[in-house]
Amino acid sequence: MMGFLLIFNGVFMLVSALVSLYYDDGALQGILFAGILSIIVGGLFQFATKGFKKLIKKREGYLVVTLGWIIISISGTLPYIFTGAIPSFTNAFFETMSGYTTTGASILNDIESMPASILFWRSTTHWIGGMGIIVLTIAILPLLGIGGMQLFAAEAPGPSADKLHPRITDTAKRLWLIYFTLTLVEAILLKFAGMSYFDALNHAMSTLSTGGFSTKNTSVAYWNNQPLIQYIIILFMFIAGTNFVLSYYVAKGKFKKLFQDDEFKYYFFGVIGVTLLTTLIVYFHAEVSNEATDIQKIAHPMVLGEWESSLRHALFQVIAIVTTTGFVSADFTIWSPFLTVVFFLIMFSGASAGSTAGGVKIVRQIIMIKNGFFEFKRTLHPNAIIPVRYNGKAVDRGIVFNIMAFFIFYLMIFALGSLIFSILGLDFISSLGAAASSLGNVGPALGTLSPVNNYDSLSDFGKWWSAFLMLLGRLELFTVLIILTPYFWKNN
Repeated sequence: MMGFLLIFNGVFMLVSALVSLYYDDGALQGILFAGILSIIVGGLFQFATKGFKKLIKKREGYLVVTLGWIIISISGTLPYIFTGAIPSFTNAFFETMSGYTTTGASILNDIESMPASILFWRSTTHWIGGMGIIVLTIAILPLLGIGGMQLFAAEAPGPSADKLHPRITDTAKRLWLIYFTLTLVEAILLKFAGMSYFDALNHAMSTLSTGGFSTKNTSVAYWNNQPLIQYIIILFMFIAGTNFVLSYYVAKGKFKKLFQDDEFKYYFFGVIGVTLLTTLIVYFHAEVSNEATDIQKIAHPMVLGEWESSLRHALFQVIAIVTTTGFVSADFTIWSPFLTVVFFLIMFSGASAGSTAGGVKIVRQIIMIKNGFFEFKRTLHPNAIIPVRYNGKAVDRGIVFNIMAFFIFYLMIFALGSLIFSILGLDFISSLGAAASSLGNVGPALGTLSPVNNYDSLSDFGKWWSAFLMLLGRLELFTVLIILTPYFWKNN
């Protein structure tokens, strides 16, 4: 399996090599060597294990997902290192893990000076990681004679078990078809709205994966004077944060499924509510200092001077943070202390289960909140049976306990992450922001890691710790943590 993933990764590197050849950016030899090396090593792995039984049970599924993510992240550093774009292995691994986990945090200080093929490779790591490289593998596994149900369970451990088709391989193929189609449509729209073909494709891959890597130093703020481009990205960020099962139903004309879904209703109206609140505060009360950077001044309402611009920036940043995409049209940390706290809190929300977003996910929060309110009723009526309902159906108590355990572990890891960042020298605000952003796969954080800064200021250990939190968050904690328990390694 590791060999197959390396071959898969290497093929995508060869696509980036074609980009290098087209733009003649001087990175062709390095990327070509990285792709060939990945394919050769992957082929050797396949050859060395061809006589073994291809049996994947639940335990092996967790191992394949976690180790697969680590292996492709190590392999994904090769284009950066061999081209000299990011010579440090620590920095290259951070950038790669941030790409595959669709976090979008970066250590690059001058993105626009990078070769075009390297920027394309960055976006490709987002695109591969967005839907999950394991899900793509599931669609091809029948060629290897391997069943994929255990892998799908490990890749998508959330509470939703919806499938589009009884066969898991067909489910994966349909999901990827939707994913590919939406990426292509967004790229075409962005091109017609004024982006170059290269920028349009890169931003489409970053948007649908809810990643956030941009080809510009100021991210999407580069197009602040072209509102249509930002509205297109807003739309597709919202779609990417929606359960892809619902996107499949909409594609088949079943629009009623959208507002019959509890999670989508909370997601839709929650975004509207927070956006309206943010718009009012930005328009009437946001302040900016004389020392502000260009990106901060661009998004200041006194410069914008109109409702539309305040609404657009508010909507853009709310959706970018809720969906954990991490694109930047403005520095939300200067709007007001109140809004800084609001954006910090929604870093924990995430969008829908079954989407490419990170975070806790809205469905878990719905069930936790409902269960919390029902505890008041159970206290008054201890003999009453009061089930938590979701989408009109009673939720199994086992799922409720699983969600509560997930949330407790999430908060514990966030607290531990913040403590370690503080030990490494970050101030209080920056430590909280780094932990929340890394674990939630958000990208921009607070303090010294705000939207107008990057993660290059972290120590080497801080980058490795942040990368570990990214992996935990992307695979929703249990998939990684279960491997670290003694129970996992017992035979019975």
